[in-house]
Amino acid sequence: MWSGPRNISSALMRSFENRSDCFVSDEPFYSYFLSKTKLKHPLYDEIIKSGLNDYNQIIKYITGSIPASKKIWYQKHMAHHILEGNNIEWVKHMKNCILIRHPSDVILSYSKKNKIHNIEQLGYLQQIQIYKILTEDLDIHPIIIDAKDLLTNPQKMLTALCKNLQIKFDDKMLSWPTGIRKTDGVWAKHWYKNVESSNGFKPYNKTDRKIPTKYHSINDICLEHYNFLYQKRIIST
Repeated sequence: MWSGPRNISSALMRSFENRSDCFVSDEPFYSYFLSKTKLKHPLYDEIIKSGLNDYNQIIKYITGSIPASKKIWYQKHMAHHILEGNNIEWVKHMKNCILIRHPSDVILSYSKKNKIHNIEQLGYLQQIQIYKILTEDLDIHPIIIDAKDLLTNPQKMLTALCKNLQIKFDDKMLSWPTGIRKTDGVWAKHWYKNVESSNGFKPYNKTDRKIPTKYHSINDICLEHYNFLYQKRIIST
């Protein structure tokens, strides 16, 4: 699942983790990403120490056998954790999905937790790059799901997602116990307050999407990429 930050990606990870047949991994490239970029994210040192920092070792792990004898491996990836020049041919062995959310909603949420310095932080450019690699180079057509659609009608959208993944929908995906998980990254204590207190997908909360003027130019570019992917999303029937 290729997401950007603040895309309800952790809630969707919870949803899959609540299936008895599914193992989940939380952003396995995050430690590598910070070790290479030196970006001072919250909990920078802890994150780098917590995971693998070698790209090839990460690929070997995530393309290996599914842990815990499960049938499904849900991997939550941030699109911007894949750096320019990284070979992603390994995705040929995966079912690829792209999770999108309207950039104004992302900017309003992200700016409460971290400063936005550039467009690269929000993942839209990287989602487009991944989409092009998948479709043009690898002839893979990813499943695209929109956060608003999911929150508006979780059961229908999860059913549609499972159908596209060729797995059976499980109603356990609609709710989960509150609290932290062993599978959560160490960054959870900074970013996951809302999902830790949740026991299901929260209803879609419509906002006026009024963002600070300083983010208007970033929003405009992100919106162009978002709209491109939005037109290719799956919809419930």
